[in-house]
Amino acid sequence: MLLELVAGAFWAMLPAYVPNNAAVLAGGGAPIDGGRTWGGRRVLGDGKTWRGTAVGTLAGFALAFACNAVAEPVGATLGVTLPTFSLLGAFGLALGAMLGDIGASFLKRRSGRERGAAFPGLDQLDFVVGALALAAVLDFAWFRTVFTLPVAAVVLVLTPVLHVVTNVGAYYLGLKNEPY
Repeated sequence: MLLELVAGAFWAMLPAYVPNNAAVLAGGGAPIDGGRTWGGRRVLGDGKTWRGTAVGTLAGFALAFACNAVAEPVGATLGVTLPTFSLLGAFGLALGAMLGDIGASFLKRRSGRERGAAFPGLDQLDFVVGALALAAVLDFAWFRTVFTLPVAAVVLVLTPVLHVVTNVGAYYLGLKNEPY
């Protein structure tokens, strides 16, 4: 059933969808790269901080367990079965999302893009790749039961759409300086 597939994919990615937003809200702090440069460019930039990474990871991790607590009643209301999160799977999704975004910042700096500059494709899927990869490494048994091929396909289609919609919305609400 399509509703179950889409709802399950969205639910399974919630611990990965939230960390970068939480990191922005945490704001500031010491940059991970310590201000270092490589080839005349910052390694990561001021936007990637230790505090943001910690807060983002914690937010995603905590959300996974909040989701576990309400998965059954929310699923019953929707008429679907929603996945639950293992400890390592939840941690992998949350930290992996942050690491994926950090990796994208590194690639952006290497390609000469400044902080906030668009990098289509990478901007929408960097955290997904990081989240799925780390979750798979940390708890493959859980990962393969939750992220089946149909679920992964929905994630890869749904995420860019959600990314564009939420960023454009945040831009028009004055929460972002650019709509991407």
